[in-house]
Amino acid sequence: MSPKLLPLINTRHGSRSAKTCEYRCANQCDAPTPNTSGNEEFQTLAQRAIARRAMLTGSAGAMVLAGFGAQAAAAAGTAHGHHPRPERNVGRASFTSVAPNRKDDVVNAEGFTHDVIIRWGDPVTKRAPRFDVHHQTPEAQAQQFGYNNDYVGIIPLDGRRALLSVNHEYTDPELMFPTGTDELLKKKIEMAAHGLAVVAIEKGRAKGSWKASDPRRSRYNRRITASTPLRVDGPAAGHELLRTKADPKGTTILGTFANCSGGTTPWGTTLHGEENFHGYFDASGALDPKQADAYKRYGITGQGKGWKDVDERFDLTKTPNEANRFGWIVELDPLDPSAPPVKHTMLGRVKHEGCNVTIARDGRVVAYTGDDEKGEYIYKFVSRDRYQRSASPAARRHNKTLLSAGTLYVAKFTGDGDADGVHDGTGTWIPLTSEKKSHVPGMSVAEVLVHTRLAADKVGPTRMDRPEDIEPNPVNGKIYCALTNNSDRGKKFTTDEANPLASSMTRKKLGEPLTATSGNRNGYILEVTEGRGRSCGKGYETSTDFTWDLMLICGDPAAQETYFAGFPKEHVSPISCPDNVAFDAVGNLWISTDGNQLGSNDGLFRVPTNGPERGRVQQFLTVPFGAETCGPLVSPDQLSVFTAVQHPGETDDATFEKPTSTWPHTDAFPRPSVIVSYAK
Repeated sequence: MSPKLLPLINTRHGSRSAKTCEYRCANQCDAPTPNTSGNEEFQTLAQRAIARRAMLTGSAGAMVLAGFGAQAAAAAGTAHGHHPRPERNVGRASFTSVAPNRKDDVVNAEGFTHDVIIRWGDPVTKRAPRFDVHHQTPEAQAQQFGYNNDYVGIIPLDGRRALLSVNHEYTDPELMFPTGTDELLKKKIEMAAHGLAVVAIEKGRAKGSWKASDPRRSRYNRRITASTPLRVDGPAAGHELLRTKADPKGTTILGTFANCSGGTTPWGTTLHGEENFHGYFDASGALDPKQADAYKRYGITGQGKGWKDVDERFDLTKTPNEANRFGWIVELDPLDPSAPPVKHTMLGRVKHEGCNVTIARDGRVVAYTGDDEKGEYIYKFVSRDRYQRSASPAARRHNKTLLSAGTLYVAKFTGDGDADGVHDGTGTWIPLTSEKKSHVPGMSVAEVLVHTRLAADKVGPTRMDRPEDIEPNPVNGKIYCALTNNSDRGKKFTTDEANPLASSMTRKKLGEPLTATSGNRNGYILEVTEGRGRSCGKGYETSTDFTWDLMLICGDPAAQETYFAGFPKEHVSPISCPDNVAFDAVGNLWISTDGNQLGSNDGLFRVPTNGPERGRVQQFLTVPFGAETCGPLVSPDQLSVFTAVQHPGETDDATFEKPTSTWPHTDAFPRPSVIVSYAK
């Protein structure tokens, strides 16, 4: 994701506005190689800023960021069919794709291996007790690594140390607790297993490897749970829709949960998307009729997880506004353990998969986010104020306010009629609201931000097939979005140029023949060029118009509907249900999957976005049985690939006593974990 270790600043390169522009750019525009100056600039600025912070806080010595290396300035991929000895550089290494499989293990491409960095229950804080699944307590869990790790972000400290910033999206109680565990105790532990974690890590002995540092030696380690106070920011802060009896000002919210993917900012903070928050709220009686439309639009039914038995704020009958306090983008500063996380209302309230930002040519911040549900929308935010490149603490404080004011947009896609057999077209970013003026008739600024789905419905954007992670490519300047799937496309939702499939080919088990199934079951990768290609799209993230194409129509290469950016289908890996995306230093797209519909375990894939190998999908690894691949991150030196292995063994028939996975095979039950892959 962007790459997240040291986000690039102003490394936009030209993007094509038509299918011929890619080749025109290769010969007439600036060469499509990474601009390393932005990364070096950020390293220098961050080094100065952290050194100043160290002096102000009494930390011993200045902390250096150079240990993660500069961006590699090399073309992506190797010539098709050429397989030299594998390089350590994962962006350029030639490897044989991992074959589809159902193994209960992480399977790396030949020449690569992996280490487990941290598992559910491992200590995070200095006083965290040793994990004991048979005698677990809420107090212990609140100090230990949480469950179902998803987003992975990394902030460097010095040449050998960094901070791992991780989401804990949800829990699987049937896999977490032995039979007979008290129900109320289970709920309390689950609440503590949600949220975020900041964990100090350090380089291992092998080149590219990493491990968790001793938490007793880190002042940065901390856990944020479903009960931690968070600050509310932006135009909707304090609005009556966010006020409760416990928080009459509407400016302090307890907890964050359902955190799916995220992003890392150029100023060194991490962003965390609150996604499926709707399923956490119960109702002991009738729901508030004044909010009936909003509840329905967000899928809130009053059937939750029973957390009202622990805290009555999860009872919507008693606290009808509590659900409005979730579904936001949360900003966390891993470098400041005393700073409360912030919920940014300016980015709107939807089921955020994540949020990724870039700095436009004019200095403003542009943030992209997807609403992860069938038929939902893609959003963009453009800041009012500009990014400051100064290394001063004041500049960093300023940059941490950039997501508080600006304009929120929603996307409308228009096709070109598919005359050439490629799904592409133009589009428009429709304004919803700024921090001062609503563009939606009949709705105030705060109402647009709290009820963003209702507001977007009124302006006619395009309903997409589960927009999940959406990120700018720091090398070619294009925006890439994972559209995971939509089984209702062609039924509840009509097809359109950007969402063309009403049926697709799937299989339940490896070795079975493909069969036709209704809807889009395998997903797409959407590629957006801002500004309709003016100057090849360079620096036009703030534009309100764009061009787009479906770079990948995922599935089995043997299926007629699949498309891999024109690359020969007989030379690509099967890929199904793209979820999160990331980029390496040479601009390759890395895709993690969730819910493979082709009979295999999910995995992580590398795909060049430019050059003769554009569209060549290669599977880099598979995750264990029943697991989802999350949070891919490629280090800027391209020696390390970080992956979150979420919910291993999550199958309908699995229990704690009878698991369908025991990965990472350190116990008789599964433990979600973060891993790092590197060359042997």
